[in-house]
Amino acid sequence: MSQVAQQLDDIRGTIEDEIPDDIAITEVTYEGPELVVYTRNPKKFARNGDLIRQLASNLRKRITVRPDPAVLAKPADAREEILQVIPEEAGVTDLDFHVDTGEVVIEAEKPGMVIGRHGSTLREITQEVGWTPEVVRTPPIESSTVKNVRNFLKQERDDRRDILERIGRQIHREEMSDDEWVRITTLGCCREVGRAAFILSTPETRVLVDCGDKPGAEDEVPYLQVPEALGSGASSLDAVVLTHAHLDHSALIPLLFKYGYDGPIYTTEPTRDLMGLLTLDYLDVATKEGRTPPYESEMVREAIKHTIPLEYGDVTDIAPDIKLTMHNAGHILGSAISHFHVGDGLYNVAFSGDIHYEDTRLFNGAVNDFPRVETLVLESTYGGRNDYQTDQEDSERKLRDVIQRTYDQDGKVLIPAFAVGRSQEIMLVLEEAMREGRIPEMPVHLDGMIWEATAIHTTYPEYLRDDLRDRIFHEDENPFLAEQFNHIDEGEDERRDVADGEPAIILSTSGMVTGGPIMSWLEHLGPDPDSRLVFVGYQAQGTLGRRIQNGWDEIPLGNGNGRGRGNTVTMRMDVETVDGFSGHADRQGLENFVRTMNPRPEKVLCVHGDESSTQDLSSALYHEYNMRTFAPKNLETFRFV
Repeated sequence: MSQVAQQLDDIRGTIEDEIPDDIAITEVTYEGPELVVYTRNPKKFARNGDLIRQLASNLRKRITVRPDPAVLAKPADAREEILQVIPEEAGVTDLDFHVDTGEVVIEAEKPGMVIGRHGSTLREITQEVGWTPEVVRTPPIESSTVKNVRNFLKQERDDRRDILERIGRQIHREEMSDDEWVRITTLGCCREVGRAAFILSTPETRVLVDCGDKPGAEDEVPYLQVPEALGSGASSLDAVVLTHAHLDHSALIPLLFKYGYDGPIYTTEPTRDLMGLLTLDYLDVATKEGRTPPYESEMVREAIKHTIPLEYGDVTDIAPDIKLTMHNAGHILGSAISHFHVGDGLYNVAFSGDIHYEDTRLFNGAVNDFPRVETLVLESTYGGRNDYQTDQEDSERKLRDVIQRTYDQDGKVLIPAFAVGRSQEIMLVLEEAMREGRIPEMPVHLDGMIWEATAIHTTYPEYLRDDLRDRIFHEDENPFLAEQFNHIDEGEDERRDVADGEPAIILSTSGMVTGGPIMSWLEHLGPDPDSRLVFVGYQAQGTLGRRIQNGWDEIPLGNGNGRGRGNTVTMRMDVETVDGFSGHADRQGLENFVRTMNPRPEKVLCVHGDESSTQDLSSALYHEYNMRTFAPKNLETFRFV
């Protein structure tokens, strides 16, 4: 008998000793980080609400109880009884029964009413029909991405269960080494912005944190070929952790599966969906620009199938010697600071990903309350000594002024924006400004993936700022459904009509002018002196956006990076930058994030910023807080313990 099989046998014995004699256990298995207990008496388990909690506490494992398929009510009968238990105002839109796991997925407009106070309605459902309910939200704006991901996971349920059982055996295996050390190797995004990738390794485990591309530099990818990464084979990785879905962190994660990786990806549920949306678009853009995509769309599906979504604050075993907890990073939907607890209290490391420390219109500010962090890997995008962003109120006032001036000239305001994060932030600013009469009402055209990304935001309102979440719950108050928002879905003809029409605002991808529909808008509006191009987000070095910001007025339309063949357009439209809308903390925010940590870390690695930004922030933190700080280069390894 294998070690894991013996372990499960022992756990089953412990459970049977602690539960009442009239509850029968038929199987105990691991599925990913969770211990799954199958029983012939799910109704009795449900009646004793504290029983699962007690078992989880005693065994120190996350436990899911499922009914043995042999004892389930027929789906047709169960459907009727479930709908009688759930209040009608919950707005149930779909019930999907999975006989293999005994789960029924309930899609509802108001999931809280399906769950009930402290899970009371869920327990009542199990008591009535035996099925284990899982609740998901009906998106207020239909998202083809969310729909496709849910349908795909439903189709792949058997395969996914096999994957999870295999991952579970890996996580819960016995430790094989008596050595104790922790290392971090930098594979990208050091003294540069983009291609984020790190290896966190112990004698037992190797975890890859992020795997992105570099905006505007298609040939610069993380150093995956080195022995610490994939040099010894992708299968040598135990886990991948994704902090958020922006392509400079996620673009090359599907590539891992092309190279033979077959393990888990840990991230939040909205990040999983956004990763699917953005990486598929990444492949599409590469094809349209005549480049060979680095992987096929099938690899994106593999990545989604291997994703294990985590909620903020859940402590999760991802290896025999590592626990992972994700916390809100305040950057984009589902973005997470990833906290690793290594060994039995041996060492703690946190990777910030990208963070925004203050509250924004979209999100609560980043969490920095950890029991322990000895080393913090901290983004430094705006870490330079002069990188202080305008206060949000002043930024919004400046944007309103720009829009008013352009409207008075009968021009158009063109805003390049990331589909995820900045676009929704700007939409909220525009909706409020028009509703309160601070700027004239006019169409706001959303081009590229912005509408689809917005739909995903409304699917996961629990990840948004508290007051915004409450507004989305009430359809008549949902700001994203305001009538001025128009999704461009007819392509070039519609763009031409908008360009020739009345004053309007256009939000378009890509945010750094590296390709996509923004190139078409520059062709239509670039020669118009009455219109304005307004940058509201970070423009990385080497991107066309940064060059335009620096004064370029002959714009190549080939592929957006200044190297492609094609027409050029002479820019006569004004170019303005409105700071303060970035999803990144500025210098003060980064310092405040570290200053208010209690306890503060012993070491800080300043990454994800250009050379001067990382060095400036590293020096400042050293002098202000007397901690060891570093501005590492790519391919450095740090040993801790």
